[in-house]
Amino acid sequence: MSHLGARLAHIGPGRVHIVLPARPEVTQQHGYVHAGATSAIADSAGGYAALTLFDEESEVLTVEYKINLLAPAAGDHLEAIGSVLKAGRTLTVCQLEAHGVRSDGARKLVANGQQTLIRVSRPVE
Repeated sequence: MSHLGARLAHIGPGRVHIVLPARPEVTQQHGYVHAGATSAIADSAGGYAALTLFDEESEVLTVEYKINLLAPAAGDHLEAIGSVLKAGRTLTVCQLEAHGVRSDGARKLVANGQQTLIRVSRPVE
């Protein structure tokens, strides 16, 4: 996330927001934030949302995710929101959203998806 310039903007039980400023390094040829960057912050928001519900010995890995790109990812920044729909002992399902946010505060949903994560034990070091 640091390579993309993304940052955590909100952390709550089962819900995490990640903000990605729109900059040339993350845009595609038309000036919109690239689908890869949009997907990456959505995937991470869901993973971190799941982690908020688990103990410190747990980690998560994405098993699968599906993203629908609904509109060009335009705005001053993108805000990805990961929300836990169901936290299980092994698998957790999250809803993913990404919004384009303009400087005047106007928001537009640009991507929506769903993710399945598996809980694993933190590796012993």
